[in-house]
Amino acid sequence: MNTQTEQLERERLLNVAQEYRQKGYQVILSPNSEEIPAFLRDYGYRPDMIVRRGDDAVVIEVKSRHSIMGGGQYLQRLAQVIEEHPGWRLELVMTNPEDALYSAKAGDSFQADEIKSKLQVVRELTSHHPELAILYTWSLAEATLRLLAEHEGLSLQKFEQPLRLLKQLTTEGVISQTDHQLLMDAFPLRNAIAHGFKTSKINPSSVLELIEVTEQLLNSINTTESSV
Repeated sequence: MNTQTEQLERERLLNVAQEYRQKGYQVILSPNSEEIPAFLRDYGYRPDMIVRRGDDAVVIEVKSRHSIMGGGQYLQRLAQVIEEHPGWRLELVMTNPEDALYSAKAGDSFQADEIKSKLQVVRELTSHHPELAILYTWSLAEATLRLLAEHEGLSLQKFEQPLRLLKQLTTEGVISQTDHQLLMDAFPLRNAIAHGFKTSKINPSSVLELIEVTEQLLNSINTTESSV
C-alpha cells in the first residue's frame, strides 16, 4: 500500500472515529490483542477500529479502492464471522471519491420505471453470466438507494458514498437489517469483479436475491406514495 493510500485511509478512519464519539460510542483505534474479542483473534484479524455503545459493537474496516482489490471474498467471510455473534456487526468504510455516488442530483440517476425494466433484463443474465449480472444489479441497487433517499428527504451530498447512504437508510428503518446485510455482502464482490480480480464462483441464486431485494425496495417507494 502506498503512502498516499495509507494517509487517505487514516484520515477517513479519524473522521469516522469522531462521528461515533459524537454519537456516544466508546472508540478504540488500532486495538491491541487484549482489546480484540476472542472470535476475531482466533480468525487472525486485527480491525482498524472497534466502537461500542451498550449492546451495539461495530468493527470498522477502512478501505480504498486500491486496498480492497482482491479482498472481496475475505471481507465477505469476515462479515459472516462477525454477524454470527449477537450485537456485533462489520462496517466497511470506503475512501475513494470514485466509489461515491457520482451525482448529487437524483434527476441524473435512473428513475423507478427504468430500474424496474433493467432488473428484468439482468435476470436473463444471471444463469450464464452471474459476474456481469451482479455488477449490473448493484448499479441498479445504488440507483434505488438514491430514490429512497430522495423519498425520505435525505441529502445525497451528505451521504455521498453508497455504503454510508445504505447505513443511514438502515438506521432510519427504511431498510431492514436483513436487506442491509445482503447488500453489504454483495459490495465486496462487485468491487472485485469491477476491477478485474478473481472471486469464488458466484451462485446465481445470490444474484437473484440481490435483484429481489432491489425490487422490494423499489416497490416500497411506490407503496408509500400510493398510500399518501
